[in-house]
Amino acid sequence: MPGPRALAVVEKAYRGALEKQFFDALYLAVELHRQLGGLDVLLRGRAVTYGVRAEPVPALRIGSRTVDTLTDPRRDLRTLMDAGVRIHAEESGLAAHGLGPDRLLDGVLAVPDAAMALRWPEYRMVCYL
Repeated sequence: MPGPRALAVVEKAYRGALEKQFFDALYLAVELHRQLGGLDVLLRGRAVTYGVRAEPVPALRIGSRTVDTLTDPRRDLRTLMDAGVRIHAEESGLAAHGLGPDRLLDGVLAVPDAAMALRWPEYRMVCYL
């Protein structure tokens, strides 16, 4: 019998500061966790970079205008983890970007490829964000 949690797979990385002024996959994950009563997130491909330590997102200057409301996926992951969401990052995605598990944010777990797919029966649903 599947458990109470759902699994959200995030493969597509950040596609642009101005595109994401109001909504993105991690924002959706917060709502899914709240509405479904539990969520795990698997970062794959370029999205594994969300889970690594990095400098804060800088403001964007366009002509005379400064956009300082840009999304910070690391901050969003911390919000998810503080809410009880478990975050996993596939090892091949990390390796493809020259990153090792030692670069992950505290609380983000590196997992071998396909390890989470083997666990799909444990989840009440699996969705791609």
